[in-house]
Amino acid sequence: MLTKFFEVIGKFVIKRLEEFGVIVLLYLDTFKQLRHKPRINHIVAQMSHLGADSLLIVSLTLLFTGVVFTLQTAHEFIRFGAQSTVGGIIAIAIGRELGPVLVGVVCAGRVGAAITAEISTMKVTEQIDALRVMAVSPVDYLIVPRMLACMVVVPILTIFGDVIGVIGGWAVAVHYSGISSHLFMTSIKMFAEMYDFTGGLIKAIFFGNVIAVLGCYYGLNCPNGAEGVGLATTKTVVASIIVIFILNAVLTFIIYR
Repeated sequence: MLTKFFEVIGKFVIKRLEEFGVIVLLYLDTFKQLRHKPRINHIVAQMSHLGADSLLIVSLTLLFTGVVFTLQTAHEFIRFGAQSTVGGIIAIAIGRELGPVLVGVVCAGRVGAAITAEISTMKVTEQIDALRVMAVSPVDYLIVPRMLACMVVVPILTIFGDVIGVIGGWAVAVHYSGISSHLFMTSIKMFAEMYDFTGGLIKAIFFGNVIAVLGCYYGLNCPNGAEGVGLATTKTVVASIIVIFILNAVLTFIIYR
């Protein structure tokens, strides 16, 4: 039993290391393709498809996050006489962590799944093989535009999310907790710094890169058949969320140390 246990663990670790190596090679191939002239039309089309269509769900997520966060904290700050810090605390929390991480998770579910479903369907229907026959690199044609688009739209969505989250917090603080609007805005100016928001945008760029490349990787390597498309999509969402949380911890140590 003990031997079988370690055998299962070993197979799992080896498989994960093999996947990691393939993803690293895919990254290297993708960065090599960046030397070519970018396909602007494809990038803009992907920005519209992946970014604009995600604005509603990002807005709702951050709006209610700001509302709930303020509901949970404003009363406690008021009880200890620290109501003058509520706005600043909410802005810092959303700008540094909640904004980029929640946008990243939402995009992993919305954008990552869409990328994987599209590319895996192309693989199953042999469209990717047709690209290779026509001497068109699938990496240059499929991955690079999606990666660049995600690296642009995820930070933009994060900016929208930060603003909407703070607005949600302001609405609760003013109309429910009784904090004056002037005090709320003054505390943001007093305690929040620009790097609280720029650091979150740097995180969002990395999150967008990870979501796009993992989505393309699992799409290109999906098993054949309709079941394979669903399995690849699920793997993309799970892997992207895990990597986002790990990457967020690493970037937080680097940016805000």
